[in-house]
Amino acid sequence: MPASRTVARYYVVHGRVQGVGFRYFVERCAAEIGLRGQVSNRADGAVEVYAVGPPEALSLLERRLRAGPRYALVEKVEEREAEVRALTAFTIEF
Repeated sequence: MPASRTVARYYVVHGRVQGVGFRYFVERCAAEIGLRGQVSNRADGAVEVYAVGPPEALSLLERRLRAGPRYALVEKVEEREAEVRALTAFTIEF
C-alpha cells in the first residue's frame, strides 16, 4: 500500500466560534487524527486553522470543524490549499 502524501490546508471558521472552546476542540481533534499545525483566533471573530497531514485526515478535520464543539455555531468554513510547513505538533496560538 503506498504511503499517503502530505498536504496542507488553511481554514477560516466563521460564526460563534470564539469564547466557546473552539481552539481547544480543534487541538484535540487534530491530535486524535494525527495532524500537525496550529489554530488561532482572529480579530474579526473567526478562527483560523492551518493543518498538515494526509488528505483523508484533513477531510475528517474539515467535517469536525463544520460541526464544532457543543456551544459553537459554525456558519461557514472557508478552505484553501496551503504550503506544507515542517511542523512537529499541533498548537494553539494565543
